[in-house]
Amino acid sequence: MSVKVIDLFCGAGGLSAGFLYENELNFEGILAIDNNQHAVDTYNANFPGNHCIAVNIEEWLSEQTSIPAADIVIGGPPCQGFSLLNKKREGDARRALWEPYMDIVVRSGAKMFIMENVPGLLKSEEFQDIKKRARSEGFLLQYDVLNTADYGVPQTRKRAIVIGYNSKFFDVSALPEFPPKPTHSSNPGSDSDLKKWKDVRSVISDLKDPEGTEIRSVASPYNLHFGRNPTPTSLLRYKAVPIGGNRFDLMKNAPEITPKCWLNKPSGGTDLFGRLWWDRPSVTIRTEFFKPEKGRYLHPEQHRPITHREAARIMTFPDAFKFEGSKIEIAKQIGNAVPVEFAKAIAKFASNALSGI
Repeated sequence: MSVKVIDLFCGAGGLSAGFLYENELNFEGILAIDNNQHAVDTYNANFPGNHCIAVNIEEWLSEQTSIPAADIVIGGPPCQGFSLLNKKREGDARRALWEPYMDIVVRSGAKMFIMENVPGLLKSEEFQDIKKRARSEGFLLQYDVLNTADYGVPQTRKRAIVIGYNSKFFDVSALPEFPPKPTHSSNPGSDSDLKKWKDVRSVISDLKDPEGTEIRSVASPYNLHFGRNPTPTSLLRYKAVPIGGNRFDLMKNAPEITPKCWLNKPSGGTDLFGRLWWDRPSVTIRTEFFKPEKGRYLHPEQHRPITHREAARIMTFPDAFKFEGSKIEIAKQIGNAVPVEFAKAIAKFASNALSGI
């Protein structure tokens, strides 16, 4: 029998891809929910059953007399409310969206749930409430912050993973060892069976120069390897940043074209207007990776930001994965996703846990 999966706040389906895309683990998606229609279109373009719906989860839940029975509920309630990048975290309504998530976990009769979020979740007051609610519903918890680079992703993206085990099915003394065993390391020893972290070169160096500036063409309706039209000043700025460099190199090499706000701020983060390294994993891919002023998103050699295709590869989406929507909408889907290779590691862990009951 298949293992039935519900994915909440699913986005484009990065987490689902680990469970369903190649389906080697016999998972079956029966319901997925997101409030972004473009993300839902992407999800349904890649997974069978057309089971993803675009709804406000709280409104939808209030109207349901029954929830489909599921073995496992997965997903990440929107993380901006917990993110350190959000300077107005207090009172952010998105912080409370774990509540309908837990409602569906309980009403579906799930044996297990997996919640993915930013590391800040585990230090939040809301997490204390999540733990209290989960335990009151009979769930045993494991949680930790994991680095996706340790699981074959060419990106040092740290994520909180919370796993809940329904005590009706799991014995607290026999829970699987958590976290999942890493497959990669930044510096594996000579006697280690771990592989070295994957680097940027391994996933994007084979791509030719970007073609055009449009996302679709007659020849390639899902082309994501397109460029931009930088201004002459932007191009000069790109050229002033060496491999591994950042805005401080721009300030040093070309102060006359450096934005005044940066000249007036001689200290701060070292990723802004940064160039990636070939031989290291990428930094975290966020939703505006096509804007170098937002982070370390310049190509390692070429004088341009990385393309949507390059970002998708760094997120370990296969090239055959179809994204729907505008350039900006697709960038949001890529940046908000769970890297697929990391999701596969989580799916394998869940499969082993469920097979033991």
